[in-house]
Amino acid sequence: MDPDTFRNDIGVDVYWRRRMAALVGVLVVVAVVAWACSSTAGPENASEESASISRSATPDPLPGVLTVTVTPSPSPTPHPAKSGGTQEASRPKRPGDVCDSPDLVLNMADRGEVYAPGSQPRFILTLVNIGDAMCTVDVGPRGVEVRITSGSDRVWSSADCVGGAVDNIHKLERGIPYVREVEWDRRRSGTDCKAEQAVARPGTYVAVARAPGLRSHKTVFHLR
Repeated sequence: MDPDTFRNDIGVDVYWRRRMAALVGVLVVVAVVAWACSSTAGPENASEESASISRSATPDPLPGVLTVTVTPSPSPTPHPAKSGGTQEASRPKRPGDVCDSPDLVLNMADRGEVYAPGSQPRFILTLVNIGDAMCTVDVGPRGVEVRITSGSDRVWSSADCVGGAVDNIHKLERGIPYVREVEWDRRRSGTDCKAEQAVARPGTYVAVARAPGLRSHKTVFHLR
């Protein structure tokens, strides 16, 4: 610009004051626009920042989370009821009922281990009731049998060729033993009761007492 222009119309001071005023106006406008933009974007930035903080504060889910499955126990299978819709209760034992084998203890002992010729072996048989109540049992020669063997040979039995009354029902009080002595005449026995029975040979023999569901210990003895 030609410097003479300032001389024609206005002075130099006036010119620069106008320029400064225009520059200040432009700066004011820019500042206002900048403030408006910052105030508008502020809440969004704040919300984004808050969201970022919230996301960072939330722990990441654990990889492969362990899952435990609880299996319920199977219900017990109901047992079918007996006729009538109810299960019958076992009748309690009454005094005088027939003895049950688990309530009895049978034992037998010999009078000696070696018998000389002509000497007859004798055995003491005992039967004890260990139940709660008195009961009855057949203690006859067939109800409680004494059997003598030698190896696999059945030599003699108290149940063979029994004459007269066979059954002998006896009342057994709890803890009071029934005692009987059995004597063997050293002769063999069998189903043929009319045949003459042979005399047993010298040797080793085994005696055992038997009853339904019961068996005593073996008793070993020798005949000379």
